[in-house]
Amino acid sequence: MALPETDLRRIRLWAQERVPAHLWDELKVEADVSDRHVDIVEVRPPWDGVGEHTRFPIARLRYTKSTGRWAIYWRDRNLKFHEYEYKHPTKNVQALLDHIAASGDPIFWG
Repeated sequence: MALPETDLRRIRLWAQERVPAHLWDELKVEADVSDRHVDIVEVRPPWDGVGEHTRFPIARLRYTKSTGRWAIYWRDRNLKFHEYEYKHPTKNVQALLDHIAASGDPIFWG
C-alpha cells in the first residue's frame, strides 16, 4: 500500500524542523517510512563516538487506505506501539503532528 506522497513530505519536513540545523550532529528527528505507517524516531550519535547511531522510536503514524485516515500510536517501554486514545484518527496528518509536538503529553517526548 502506498502512503500519500504529500503527507509523507509533510511528515519528513515536520521531523526535520524539530531540531535546529546547528544541533544535527547531536540529535535529529527522522521519519522511517514503511508500507502502512511512519515511525517518528529520535536519532543520536554513539556516546563514545564509535559505532552506529541509536534510533529510538517516539511515535507511529498509521495510515488506513480504506478511510484515508491517519492515527497516532504511542510506544511503551517494551517498544510496542498502542493506539493513542486522546486524538482520534483524521485525514489531516498535520493535526496529528501538531498534537505530538505541542500536546505536552510526556508519552511522546517524556
